[in-house]
This record gives sequence, structure tokens and C-alpha cells, in this order.
Amino acid sequence: MRRIAPVFLTLLAALGGCHKQTPPAPQAQEVQAPAPQPVASGPDTSQKGKAIPTVEIRNADGQPAKLSDLKGKPLVVNFWATWCVPCIKELPTLDALAARDAGKLQVVLVNQDQEGTRVVAPFLEKHKLKNTKPWIDTANALMTPLKVASLPTTILYDANGKEVLRVSRDMDWTGAEAKALLAQVEG
Repeated sequence: MRRIAPVFLTLLAALGGCHKQTPPAPQAQEVQAPAPQPVASGPDTSQKGKAIPTVEIRNADGQPAKLSDLKGKPLVVNFWATWCVPCIKELPTLDALAARDAGKLQVVLVNQDQEGTRVVAPFLEKHKLKNTKPWIDTANALMTPLKVASLPTTILYDANGKEVLRVSRDMDWTGAEAKALLAQVEG
């Protein structure tokens, strides 16, 4: 057996030989998705001056209602969902904002979960938001006319129900950046 192994290896070397290898066939290049565009860090004012749509969704009491009826004070409308990590991160700051500015500002959280109250109620029990109650929009009836493409998105309206600006990312609504943005609607 020991004699056969060297012979076998010599035979393999002779058959395989040292020859110039042909270059491997070029591999098909993978089609790469375009790089994601960075989310604008500043506020979006492209919809400035547009009125809140007169779409009916469910208010915090589960009754049909329109955000367009909430005039008289500036309005902060936040679109969120229970499965959205950045949304969950910013909810406590929106709740704190609602407590801090209760007399001069309205904060409405519009939930986008398709299962509505069935998933939102247990979520709220767990997270204990005390100063805000969510409105429910299971059909995206409000998101669509507002052209909200991502969650979280927060839209600031003036006291007359006209859009001032929107932010399409999470943020600390009790911080300095938010204070500067809110000054534009409280103005």
C-alpha cells in the first residue's frame, strides 16, 4: 500500500501537470440595489400651508372623528405603529411634550396598525403613556392623502390647521431641536 500511494500521486501530478490555467469565466455581476438615500435630517416644508385632510378616523374614544376639527391650538400629529422601533423610542418624548405644553399645544398620536385597538390597547398598557391617547387609522386613510411614506412621521400644524413642517424620523420631542421646530408653530 505504501508503494501504491507515491505512484498514484506521481500519476496524478503527470496527468494534471503544471499548465497555464485559463482564467475563470467572468462571474455575472450581482445587481445591487441602489444605496438607500439618507433620510433628510431637517424638517420638510414642501407641504407647508396645506390644510389637514377632512378624513374620518377613530379618535381616542373609538369614535369617528376628523383631525381637521382640532383647530384653535397648534397641533402635533405623529404617525406610528406598535411594530416600529423608532416610533416606540420617541413616544415617551411626545407624551412628555403633551404634558409640558398641554395649554398651548395639542399632541395626537395616529396609530397605523392594521389590527387597531386589538394590538394598540395592550401596547399602551405596557408603555403607560399618560398624556396622549392614540387615534386609530387602520386603513391609512389619513396617511395616504398626506403622502406619509414612512414611520415615524410627525407633522406640525398651526392653530388654523395648516401644515407648517414635518419630520420623517424619530426625535426627542423634549429636546432643543424640537423646541426650535415647535417655535415655528407656536410662534
